[in-house]
Formats: sequence, structure tokens, C-alpha cells
Amino acid sequence: MLEWSAVDRIIDAALAEDIGAVDLTSEIVVPDGTRATFVLRTREEIVVAGLPVAEAVFRRRAPGCGFQAGVADGARVAPGAVLATVTGPARALLTAERTALNLLSHMSGIATLTRRYVDRIAGTKAQLIDTRKTTPGLRVLEKHATTLGGARNHRLDLAGGIMIKDNHISVCGGVAAAVARARAAAPVLTKIEVECDRLDQVREALEAGADMLLLDNMTTGMLREAVAIVAGRIPVEASGGVTLETIRAIAETGVDFISVGRITQGAPAVDIGLDATLEPGG
Repeated sequence: MLEWSAVDRIIDAALAEDIGAVDLTSEIVVPDGTRATFVLRTREEIVVAGLPVAEAVFRRRAPGCGFQAGVADGARVAPGAVLATVTGPARALLTAERTALNLLSHMSGIATLTRRYVDRIAGTKAQLIDTRKTTPGLRVLEKHATTLGGARNHRLDLAGGIMIKDNHISVCGGVAAAVARARAAAPVLTKIEVECDRLDQVREALEAGADMLLLDNMTTGMLREAVAIVAGRIPVEASGGVTLETIRAIAETGVDFISVGRITQGAPAVDIGLDATLEPGG
């Protein structure tokens, strides 16, 4: 679910960045009062993400515009599919065009890549989850896009859970000490996850009372051993260097979750265009 207060801030910042003082071209070239109908159309196969965001961008500049979605967010569509039709004052909608397309193309790119990863692990018990490797300022959009692609969210931010990583362990003097400190002060409903890159750390984290383990950059052989050690007592997450080529083998080790930073960090924007048709008498 989108946090619209955060989305509104993103839209305002993106429009301000793109417009500057004035949309000089639209103000000079497009006659005042001209109305037009615009069609959002994908030029490649995609998983759609961000139509409500694109609508909000257009409405920010043209509050009374009409926006009719042709598909639902999360749908997989073929090249040429009409995603939405927008009708209203041409100047205002053209001013909003690039910002709407940027956000829609970026979010759909993430959802499309995410779905490719999800498809690769179909039939296993593993679930794909995202990470905090997001574009600064766009996390709320990017994490929403991963869910539309079929993944689940990990922490939304640092307040979303306790995740004890290698540097925390080094500073605290060991896994047991770090977990003990976390357990003593954590809110009772907050889970504690421990990052392990060795099997002895897996055993130590289990004994210390961790709620979940992150198995970092382990080989598939090590992952199987770690899963056997845990024996279903707590969930385990595999992470580190996961690609479309390796994710299936990782899923088949028996892990519960696989986190992939590439779905937000490396997803290319998809190709979506906006075509205009003047209304009769416009």
C-alpha cells in the first residue's frame, strides 16, 4: 500500500525539478484553452506499476483532468497495450508528461524485473524479498513496485526491525553479545535478524535466540548445511550476489527468503510513451 504523504512529496519535488520557472515550450507553442486526449501506451512487454502515481502527477497540474486506466497495477501486458487515457487541458498535461512517464517507467521496470525473479523460483517454498538498496528519496515507490512484481518487502527503513550485521557484531564483540543487547532493549513485537557468513555463526545465533538468520554470500552447499542446522526452527534468508541465473539453485537449498538488491538497484526503466489526439473543437 502506498504512503501517499510520501508520494506527494516525491511528485512535488519531481515536478519542481523538471519544470523550473515555467514550461516555456508548452506556454508558447500550445494555444491557451486547447484540450487534448493522451494515451499512455507501453512499447514492450511489462508488468505495470505506478498508474495511480502517474494519475496523481497529471492531476497536480490539471486537477480536473480525466484519467481512465486501461489495465490494473500488477498486470503483465503485451507491447502496444493502452495503460491509460488522459483528457484535459493540453498545456498542463504536457507539462506533467515527463514526470509522469519517468515515475511510471521506473516503477514498471522494477515490477517487470521483479516478476522475472519470482518466476524463476516458482514451485519452491522460497519467497523473494527486496532490500534497502533503493534510490534515495524514491524508496516508497520502489518497494511498492517490488510487491506488484510479486516480491515481499523486507524492512521499509531502519526502524522496521533489528538486523544485526557484520559490523554490529564486530563492534559488540560477537554474535551472542549483540543478540543479548538487542533482546534486552527491543520492543517485544520486534524481530531480531542476524547476518551470518559462516556456519559457526549460524549455530551461535541460534543459541543466542535470534528470530531469523540472513545467510550472506554462502555457497549453495553452505546454504544447505545452514538450513539443516536450523531445521525449521526459525526462518532463514539467503542474500548476496543473487542473479537470475543463480536464484533457482539458491531457492532449492530450502531457504525461506531470498533478498535481491538488483530488483531496485539495477532495474532498467521500461519504454512507455504518451501519444496525443486533439479533441474535436480543441
